[in-house]
Amino acid sequence: MPGIPDDAFARYPDLARYSRQIRLPQLGLDGQRRLRHTSVALVGCGALGGTLASLLVRAGIGHLRLIDRDFVELDNLQRQMLFDEQDVSECLPKAEAAARKLRRVNSAVEVEPVVADLGPRNARALCADADLLLDGTDNLETRYLVNDVAVQGGVPWVYGACVGVEGRVLAVVPGQTPCLRCLWDEPPPPGSLPTCDTAGVLATAAGVVASFQATEALKLLAGRADALHGRLLTIDVWTGRVRAVRVQAAHEPGRCACCGQGRYEFLDGARASAATALCGRDAVQVLPPEGTAVDLRALSRRLPASARAKGNEFLLRFQADAYTVTLFADGRAIVQGTRDAAAARGIVAKYVGV
Repeated sequence: MPGIPDDAFARYPDLARYSRQIRLPQLGLDGQRRLRHTSVALVGCGALGGTLASLLVRAGIGHLRLIDRDFVELDNLQRQMLFDEQDVSECLPKAEAAARKLRRVNSAVEVEPVVADLGPRNARALCADADLLLDGTDNLETRYLVNDVAVQGGVPWVYGACVGVEGRVLAVVPGQTPCLRCLWDEPPPPGSLPTCDTAGVLATAAGVVASFQATEALKLLAGRADALHGRLLTIDVWTGRVRAVRVQAAHEPGRCACCGQGRYEFLDGARASAATALCGRDAVQVLPPEGTAVDLRALSRRLPASARAKGNEFLLRFQADAYTVTLFADGRAIVQGTRDAAAARGIVAKYVGV
């Protein structure tokens, strides 16, 4: 192999599985060695996150922290490649189900599942030791939070979004490129953009967007930041159209509230929501007070038989009036059957007491 010593794989037998990747002059043996010593925090294990996680674990990074607040449902299987019907029947959290699959793919990678909602209270701790943050989320508030964490900590991150047949990708390197708030200072008003609920999502669109994100991530992790395309990619998989939009001019010193003025409003909690409608779902997530812990088994015993409670070590699911409640041990609840935050909070207070 050009540029690679003949005895490379004899000296480093653990790298043999990556031989086709090492052949690439863009990575080579040095790039592969760098990958194995990197740590990535991935926020969201759905359509984008699942593909991202699979690609990076197969590529041979060192450590992957999977942060996800949700559980596997049947309609996820159309586009979320790490999950199957068994995960649905076991009511597994996405982070845990994904970690189990990924460990079977590459046991040399340390995969750490975190069943939690990334928010102002835990974002710094969950992202503190990462070399790169990756966006597999489904809502703008969390993306702005990730942007705050990345900019404040000087950690690069890769933004990705997908709805319908379209998607966008942008690599953000604090201090060098525009951050998310350089491009969009304020999140658009609720209801002003298409969502999975209103426009659906094509699995191939998510796969293409995640592949572009993963490529930018590998450049950063392998020490090839010079190869970043430095533009906002917009992708329409139905028409096959890919546009690279120049955005560097948006990086004006001192103008941006986040990277220019050092205001981290989403990370500081000034812009955080206590209840959030979930994309693509007739459901609301309700957050508990800080420090809440729920004894799921004890609660299951207290619920009436009509609640049809079913759970495992990670969560408890039960029927409450006309709603389905999925309660996690940290007190977070996802209430299905409504998009009314007040109604969801009322259900949680009635049955859980937090």
